[in-house]
Amino acid sequence: MQQSFLSNIKYPSDLRKLSTDQLPKLARELRDFVINIVAAKEGHLGASLGVIELTIALHYIFDTPNDLLVWDVGHQAYPHKILTGRKDIFHTNRQLDGISGFPKRTESDYDTFGVGHSSTSISAVLGMAIASKLKGDITKQHVAIIGDASIASGMAFEGLNHAGVTDTNMLVILNDNAIGIDPSVGALKEYLTKAKIGVRPRKNNIIEALNFNYFGPIDGHDLPMLLKTLEKLKTTKGPKLLHIITTKGKGLKQAEEDQVKYHAPGKFDASTGDLISKDNTGLPPKFQDVFGFTILELARKNKKIIGITPAMPTGSSLKYMMEEMPDRAFDVGIAEQHAVTLAAGMATQGLIPFCTIYSTFLQRAYDQVIHDVALQNLPVIFCVDRAGIVGADGATHHGVYDIAYLSCVPNMIVAAPANEIELRHLLYTASLGLDHPIAIRYPRGRGHIIDWEVPMQKLEIGKATSLKKGSKIALVSTGTIAHNVTKAIEAIEKTISHYHFCFIKPLDIDLLKQIVQNYDTIITVEDGVIKGGFGSSILDFANQNNFKNNIVALGIPDQFIHHGTVDQLHNICGISPEKILNTINTYL
Repeated sequence: MQQSFLSNIKYPSDLRKLSTDQLPKLARELRDFVINIVAAKEGHLGASLGVIELTIALHYIFDTPNDLLVWDVGHQAYPHKILTGRKDIFHTNRQLDGISGFPKRTESDYDTFGVGHSSTSISAVLGMAIASKLKGDITKQHVAIIGDASIASGMAFEGLNHAGVTDTNMLVILNDNAIGIDPSVGALKEYLTKAKIGVRPRKNNIIEALNFNYFGPIDGHDLPMLLKTLEKLKTTKGPKLLHIITTKGKGLKQAEEDQVKYHAPGKFDASTGDLISKDNTGLPPKFQDVFGFTILELARKNKKIIGITPAMPTGSSLKYMMEEMPDRAFDVGIAEQHAVTLAAGMATQGLIPFCTIYSTFLQRAYDQVIHDVALQNLPVIFCVDRAGIVGADGATHHGVYDIAYLSCVPNMIVAAPANEIELRHLLYTASLGLDHPIAIRYPRGRGHIIDWEVPMQKLEIGKATSLKKGSKIALVSTGTIAHNVTKAIEAIEKTISHYHFCFIKPLDIDLLKQIVQNYDTIITVEDGVIKGGFGSSILDFANQNNFKNNIVALGIPDQFIHHGTVDQLHNICGISPEKILNTINTYL
């Protein structure tokens, strides 16, 4: 029987006992291990397969965890986790109480910086390198591993710009595979694609212009070359960048050929690489597709409508408009700040920009939302995707803060449809022209209505609706969490009222007055943070008007919620149907 190297490796210290000619076999074993686990348990596949050789080389050459590695975003960190003490529990990846899908400081000393959003690694590593210099530790190594999509982001350039005027001991490894989640875009991407293995970019090298020593490009799957180059760079002083060319999904034919689908493919057959087919016949649509098909339908009739997304055309479903109207739908790359201000500029000229952006990524453009859009009262339409609990991606990706951070901004309309049809009506209403910017928040994944493609209707801004009338307690919800409320109270006959507030701001004051006058106990339900959220707005209204109702706010507590299924996390947060019913029974 052939010796298995991976089975004998728990930490990088074990890896360093191997000879260099044994490492290619270890790479094959590690690649197979990742494929077999992700095939059964799901997760991010393509990015991790693309850095197998690099991960081995880094932990072989550098003295981790004393030397510091920061993986940008962290989609590619599965091999790193397996080689750093988590191989035996890797099957719990992204599951409730299991390990995180991203590097996480509390999980391992080898995870030197918590990540999940892009383009943070260079700034973090520079901070670490400056700290080492101030402490007099001149031998410690500091390495950022960043992709070609992430390095095009503004924050990465800010880090490069600062690092270039320091003499810190830091190495940036540019993992160039021409793709993030979707294919990379922009002028920098075009510049990088001209670089071939062994052929440096043209004379005016953009990296060298920032005072970095530039090395490469080299083949990122050539282990002997990686080992030789990294060993050399350990003794090269000052900021330096190694440009490696890799293939996302390397070693799995289907993942190499369809890099977008195999970024996070779901379950697949590990032996063949084929996806396990799902029969979606008769299922309700994903909210993303409701957005994607509706904006395309609207754009066909209104030439002023523009679509914008920062690097998420597939995830957001803006891809449908991009395919049919490439001159009116834009992927601007990982550049959330630019996306928002670009939309603001368009709005000044009478266009109708729909900026579709994940809730957790909109956080990165908060100043632009306030300063460039709301302050000027420009009617930008923010389609806030992945709002609420998103599940296995965990704390870095839950879209639970947007109600709180948008509701406090003057001029901003904040809306949360209960279902696919109401989302469709909201998009139509916004397209007709508004006097203010609007944020329309909706969750990841499928809704509950199959026949959603109904004629669109204009909604009255700030109008709420009564879904059920009862005599004792009023439940007041916003957004798609209304479905959980409906399930919770379906067996309760005439005691519970349920009101849906599509508009979080402005509130339906007239209906709210009726509610607080008629019910002593009011329970608010939202899939956002309680502090500063929808429930807080209801409490604030009651206080300002001297009402003394017992108002109970259900939502995300004041703590970071980690990974698990959406249902599991709803239950933990007290907003599952079962937990909502428990709260109701407490007050009945």
